[in-house]
Amino acid sequence: MATTNCDVVILGAGHNGLVCAHRLAKAGLSVTVLERRGVVGGAAVTENFHPGFRNSTASYTVSLLRPEIIAAMELHRHGLRIVERRMANFLPLPDGRHLAAGPGRTAASVAAFSERDAQRLPAYEARLETVAAVLRDLVLQAPPNLAEGGWLAALPDLIDAGRVARRLSRLDLTAKRDVMDLFTKSAGAWLDGWFESEPIKALLGFDAVVGNYASPYTPGSAYVLLHHVFGEVNGNKGAWGHAIGGMGAITQAMAKACAEAGVAIRLDSPVAQVLSEKGRAVGAVTEAGDVVRARAVVSNLHPRLLFSKVDPAIVPADFTERMTRYASGSGTFRMNVALSELPRFTSLPEPGDHHTAGIIIAPSLGYMDRAHAQARLSGWSQEPIVEMLIPSTLDDSLAPPGCHVASLFCQHVAPVLPEGLDWETCRDRVANLMIETVDRYAPGFKASVVGRLALSPADLEARFGLIGGDIFHGRLTLDQLFSARPVLGHADYRMPVPGLYLCGSGAHPGGGVTGAPGYNAAAAVLADRRRKRF
Repeated sequence: MATTNCDVVILGAGHNGLVCAHRLAKAGLSVTVLERRGVVGGAAVTENFHPGFRNSTASYTVSLLRPEIIAAMELHRHGLRIVERRMANFLPLPDGRHLAAGPGRTAASVAAFSERDAQRLPAYEARLETVAAVLRDLVLQAPPNLAEGGWLAALPDLIDAGRVARRLSRLDLTAKRDVMDLFTKSAGAWLDGWFESEPIKALLGFDAVVGNYASPYTPGSAYVLLHHVFGEVNGNKGAWGHAIGGMGAITQAMAKACAEAGVAIRLDSPVAQVLSEKGRAVGAVTEAGDVVRARAVVSNLHPRLLFSKVDPAIVPADFTERMTRYASGSGTFRMNVALSELPRFTSLPEPGDHHTAGIIIAPSLGYMDRAHAQARLSGWSQEPIVEMLIPSTLDDSLAPPGCHVASLFCQHVAPVLPEGLDWETCRDRVANLMIETVDRYAPGFKASVVGRLALSPADLEARFGLIGGDIFHGRLTLDQLFSARPVLGHADYRMPVPGLYLCGSGAHPGGGVTGAPGYNAAAAVLADRRRKRF
């Protein structure tokens, strides 16, 4: 047992924790990061899962990571390389047809199902991009907070609200109406208002259920769709890509940047409690009994997990009550599979660009709606939603020659199973179902699987601290977004305990490998440092 001192201690070396640590260290603060696991990265990590095969274990594709953060941390200099998919998305259909999406492809592919829909695509994309641009502008700043106190205390938040209002005021009336729709409506209602053919609605609507235990017809799911389209790859807006070496390549490059800036990262150091004195956070105690004293404590943990480590006597009762009701749970079942060969889809059996795409097995919004309903009743859907990526088509470092790895991001399953079932006994049964689902669209896929790793919501919680398997650290619903994330009155990354900050996905703008919560939380810490609050 030992005691050390620093300016800031950060709990968790996930990507947001590393972004925060780097920005603070570059500003001249001494920073220590405590990580529970033996590897940095949190859910953005690359690991071996079968002899000779490795892949991203949880998060699996890159787009939302802000280019400002890539530049500030010089991640390319530290080894990061991101390549785009050669086809954006591929939707195989039960009747043997398919929809292919990507630059120069989408309109012609959609026209095979509906000429009207093909003609409406440019307007849809332009209007969605107008709103996505607003979101990009807002992710690297704290949202307006509702502070207690008089007008002087509220002045910074009034200024922040004014900035947001000015940004929105520059939109025309059509765009303002689209903002309202995308923040409140269901993705199904939004898409049904645009298109008539099921394949294009399914392809676009999938983004609304990614990590979201909901139907595409659940009000508010249109925002989840929007959340997944504000990213970019190598300057190409809305594109998705692959980090060579897997998602762990991102966090390994971040760790190198942090080390160069002087950050101390301690692995295998799970935090037992947040140390507090006189009602203020003053450090952290590890499970081994080591103490890191600090002027500020910044947490990359899920908000509910963080406050399980804070003395409840110093947390306001109303905040504690709301934290117990903070909604967290995902319909996600995550798999990696080792393949002896590429899958042969009925509609496109030979190797091609579609193997580099996001391969979506969910032929209609109705299919997705039924998958959610059945999972709520039975624990999982017999016709699940599966997105498959085969990153080894872009990165031959992940598998032996001639072989491949595939990421299967599967929905819908219940975070907590009904009728006394548990994930330990049901995991393999559901994993078999997911593989058989792909096999129906690509006969022979099941026979090509030579190894696999299956992670249920319970496994995602145990391994990564994702409560309920929630990849967003809390659902992206209107009551848990923007100024209300994680709780109204604490959207500025400052928690209700002096000296304690939140830098993870439970803070604005939410989940995904964006780096934005970590970047913004560092700004809050530095602002308080300038004001001599610690």
